[in-house]
Amino acid sequence: MKHRKNHRFSIKTAVLIGLVCPTVSAEISNGSFENWLQSTPSNWSTIDTGITLSQVSSPIKDGQSAAAVTVNTATQGRTDLRQTISVTGGQSYTFSTWVYHTEGNVKARLYVDGYRGYSNENQTAQWQQLTYQYTANSSKNIEVGLRFYDTNGFDGSEVVYVDHFMPSDTTTTPPPPTQCQQNPVQFKLVTDNYANETSWELKNKQGQVIKSGNGYANTTTYTESLCLADDTYTFIISDSYGDGICCSQGNGSYELTFNNQVLVSGGQFSNQEQKQFTLGNGDGGGGQDPTGYYASAAGLSGFTLKSQLHAIIKDHNNRGYSALWSFIDQYERDSFFEKDNTVLDRYSEKPTTADTVSFTAVGDQCGSYRGEGDCYNREHSFPKSWFGGKVEPMNSDVHHIFASDGFVNAKRNSYPFGEVGSASYSSSNGSRLGSASGINYSGTVFEPIDQFKGDIARIYFYMATRYENVVAGWQNKSSYGNDVLNGTANVVFEPWVVALLKRWHQQDPVDDLERARNQAAYEYQGNRNPYVDHPEFVEKIW
Repeated sequence: MKHRKNHRFSIKTAVLIGLVCPTVSAEISNGSFENWLQSTPSNWSTIDTGITLSQVSSPIKDGQSAAAVTVNTATQGRTDLRQTISVTGGQSYTFSTWVYHTEGNVKARLYVDGYRGYSNENQTAQWQQLTYQYTANSSKNIEVGLRFYDTNGFDGSEVVYVDHFMPSDTTTTPPPPTQCQQNPVQFKLVTDNYANETSWELKNKQGQVIKSGNGYANTTTYTESLCLADDTYTFIISDSYGDGICCSQGNGSYELTFNNQVLVSGGQFSNQEQKQFTLGNGDGGGGQDPTGYYASAAGLSGFTLKSQLHAIIKDHNNRGYSALWSFIDQYERDSFFEKDNTVLDRYSEKPTTADTVSFTAVGDQCGSYRGEGDCYNREHSFPKSWFGGKVEPMNSDVHHIFASDGFVNAKRNSYPFGEVGSASYSSSNGSRLGSASGINYSGTVFEPIDQFKGDIARIYFYMATRYENVVAGWQNKSSYGNDVLNGTANVVFEPWVVALLKRWHQQDPVDDLERARNQAAYEYQGNRNPYVDHPEFVEKIW
């Protein structure tokens, strides 16, 4: 039996936000935070020092300013701003506001005469809307606002931006819609029995969020008209519990259509599902095109395909080695197994049972270590000694660097990945170091657990493709690199490595974790791993 899920995260801090205005109507005064007196927004008053507010001109959702809310308390308290408004019995109102998370360790919850839906704190550096439909059972005064809860990783102070807090009377006749001069796309969402877990966003090719939604009611059908420019879009739908929106707890579904053609649709997924479609660009203005990013590679195969993929993904935005900590903090969290927001370490993660060790983001960065579980660091799955050391952009390419236990990473050293016969060391999740067996290689290898073998294989195919222009010169940089690399720009790897990687690639297919990380890497540095998006490319090339 699936339990109610709005009680499953640990709450340490609660902060209630609201507005104070005359109780003559349901309209909120200064809801867009345009009017301020020194450092205080008009019609707002704080009760204590748990939060502070300041006026900012960026980021803003509308108008000229927004409110920067700094949450700086580590215990639950009456740190709030409130609004009292009057509502009319039998009338329905739509209350909504926009929030913008910075670090992702504070969760916002809409308050409308009671506590309503939560924000997705993991959606940082972008605006997201919280919405609630409210029907008054009598004419009375109610309070509306926001409450903030700290989550795992909260360091005692975090800024969340708030803007455009608006109610509207749903009985008011809306203005006539403006005719869409671009591509009119229809969006339909049918929610399941736990709609508060569902959120979605639509991103353009540059990774910018064009539309988003959350805060839905259970078992309800929502429709929306979207006017979209010619571009390649990624539709991302998430379920915070991890069981999608169909079919164990209702018959939820989503669908985007254009000219009565289905662009993307679905409902059965786990934590998240991503699908791409292209509008315009010579395809008649519609139709599903999941290869929009790779359009120039269409119809190619063999090393010609590999070279074209290289042209597509090269020249990414190198953010530097120190920035990797921020990527790990934001994206390398466990939202797929225990879902406890700890750092996800592939060398200690136990997919089906409780982890023996776990790491808190930022606070458990290495540092020194004496054993497994002491700290986590930045693991080059493709060892940096193989390409000559701290050479950019390879040294900071997030596609092959992930969080790992510092002690286990040191055990792995620069040994090749492989399959172990006799293990000299095993980590808590069963990753092993030892003598190779059955792979036509006689040296020492490191073997990750089955859950992550395909991830490693696709990372290596990415490295062979992204660095096609220089990889032939890496063979003699180190002895272990020489064991793996064959000194060519096309095949890149020795025969035993190609056979191993292809087998791992087939045995451990792409999953939601890998897709989510690929999207995060794309947003972070501007290129993708083709073998995550199109696993069939492996056989077409190798």
